[in-house]
Amino acid sequence: MLKHLLAFALSVASVCSTTFAAERFTGPWNMAELTPVPKAEFGSESAGVQEVYYENVPLKGKPTRVFAYFAKPAEGEGPWPAMLCVHGGGGKAFSEWARLWAKRGYVALAMDLAGKGPDGKPHADAGPDQDDNGKFGEFTPGTVRDMWSYHAVAAVVRGHSLLASLPEVNKDQIGVTGISWGGYLTCILAGIDERLKVAVPVYGCGFLGDNSAWLGRFVKMVPEQKSLWLEQFDPSKYLPGATCPMLWVNGTNDFAYPLDSYQKSYNLPQGPVTLCIRVKMPHGHAPGWLPEEIGTFVDNVLLKKPGLPKIGTMTVVEGTASAKIGGPAAVSKGELCYAVDRGTWQSREWKTVPAIVTRDTIQAKVPHARPLVLYLNITDSRGLLVSSPHVTLLK
Repeated sequence: MLKHLLAFALSVASVCSTTFAAERFTGPWNMAELTPVPKAEFGSESAGVQEVYYENVPLKGKPTRVFAYFAKPAEGEGPWPAMLCVHGGGGKAFSEWARLWAKRGYVALAMDLAGKGPDGKPHADAGPDQDDNGKFGEFTPGTVRDMWSYHAVAAVVRGHSLLASLPEVNKDQIGVTGISWGGYLTCILAGIDERLKVAVPVYGCGFLGDNSAWLGRFVKMVPEQKSLWLEQFDPSKYLPGATCPMLWVNGTNDFAYPLDSYQKSYNLPQGPVTLCIRVKMPHGHAPGWLPEEIGTFVDNVLLKKPGLPKIGTMTVVEGTASAKIGGPAAVSKGELCYAVDRGTWQSREWKTVPAIVTRDTIQAKVPHARPLVLYLNITDSRGLLVSSPHVTLLK
């Protein structure tokens, strides 16, 4: 059984573990140096979103700053909870993402991690560009702090400190969500920044050297360089230190972060883990920030509002897959999701069949094809979906 899944006793409980990391591995990030409040300059405001530049770590001795959009709820004075919004590859500081969280009742900071300003062009105090060379180019232990991943994580940690310093923010109610490469960064952040109270990585995960869209980059590296990259920058090294509740959102056929690496990643955190895996979920920024499950999950952790439905460990006995279910709203739909376990994860043809849902159980007959990978999804009366981890049947 996976150690981070729901344990059912008299009632359905949240996914959790009772042990916590004795000491977090923080790699090249010196948290004592990064967590002081950065200098910041707040600029013009438009439609409830304000521009801000704040200080980040130096690049080859040169000071750098990060551009971001800052938003807060239109009514009230706070202090409010806050969210850090971390974009992915080809992304930027998205004002609409910050505005979305502000409408939900949060202060939000959506930063640019590619050294760009509001016009989409590099600004005078830019850090490294978010290109493949910035992520995977050759480096040594002495130049690790020149790499994009180092600067990107540092930028979010500094953004966290900035938010926590503001009187309109409840510093004990700050979380992070990231999409694609932003999800990758979120995994690292959850493991190194113990101040975070909730984390939602979308698509992004660790074990990139085992299976990911970047295997070709690792093949081109000499063994020493690959080992150094994986030791310093793969989220698998940091996720064991994550103790805050985490919601993992992905699709079955994601081109970049396949479900095998994804599962190995979400098995590592020592805090509560919830899954939301949709069949063939598209990959992108808007698809990554729109799922209502994200806001509901964060609301539950930070504001104690009703949370997502609950699903326990899936078991397969005599050809029937089943799991315990529960939550604050009635489960209205259940599905068995499955694919023949052949070829790449990205190319597998996933199918769904209805499952039988009772008050506290979901069950479905398992197809005879082998090898078979399968998992269960439930959707409640609010339209919110959660998933069990997938398993593979060989016979």
